[in-house]
Amino acid sequence: MKATAAHPHYKPAKITCACGVIHETFSTRGDFSVDICSQCHPFFTGKQKLMDTAGRIDRFNKKYNRGGGGQTPA
Repeated sequence: MKATAAHPHYKPAKITCACGVIHETFSTRGDFSVDICSQCHPFFTGKQKLMDTAGRIDRFNKKYNRGGGGQTPA
């Protein structure tokens, strides 16, 4: 009877971020890419951005009457 490996093959891998950084590590998956990493994520860089996509903040404020001079909820 032939013995089989109980664990998958663990090989070197390069993880490429969308910002261009390449992290070298080991993986069973091989090389792959990610959208965000610790070099460009706002939590790690400290560069928080407030993105108002299609006026969502304005719509929220209008919906809940937070326009600055309206009635405040009781």
